[in-house]
Amino acid sequence: MKFGVVIFPGSNCDRDCHHIATTVLGQTATYVWHKETQLPDIDALILPGGFSYGDYLRPGAIARVSPIMQAVVRFADQGGTVLGICNGFQILVESGLLPGTLQQNEGLKFLCENVDLEVVGTEHRFAKSYEPGQALTMPIAHMDGRYVADEETLKRLEGEGQVAFRYRGRNPNGSLASIAGITNAQGNVLGMMPHPERCAEDLLGNKDGLGVFQSLLP
Repeated sequence: MKFGVVIFPGSNCDRDCHHIATTVLGQTATYVWHKETQLPDIDALILPGGFSYGDYLRPGAIARVSPIMQAVVRFADQGGTVLGICNGFQILVESGLLPGTLQQNEGLKFLCENVDLEVVGTEHRFAKSYEPGQALTMPIAHMDGRYVADEETLKRLEGEGQVAFRYRGRNPNGSLASIAGITNAQGNVLGMMPHPERCAEDLLGNKDGLGVFQSLLP
């Protein structure tokens, strides 16, 4: 399987995602620079975490107008698999590929800690390796991770099974409905604030995030 990993100025989790795709999963991966206008021949695309463009204006707001994003949107619209992690989630929301917004955490503090999650929806392609209701632990590292959407959008997300992950027990950032990750209606685009690439091998002491990547394998 061929992965693509987009690099924006300020991305800092691109090598982590590349490592998981290649060293851990044994697949191939290609870096995609933000100034490119076409994607290489890939099966799945990752928008990694970080602080694209220094989070100026608001996280993801400038990255969404990078030249590569037109190709990302086309890839997603044609059914391509797109995974946005942390800042990548913020970029997907800003680009209109996922609904809602990501706002500053309650308490207005940067959060860097492990959190408990629940696997909610398993009908999409990112959760084949998990069981419904499975408990996971993954790290977060964000300032703007509080998911917010209007009541109609929240009802649609819940009703159509688009909530992929939910904070279990304690809600660290105040996200509405404790949402930690969502998919688009077609189930081929996932945005999540926790970092699965940081808990995907034994060396890190936790492999709960590996299932997100394993689920994408044929």
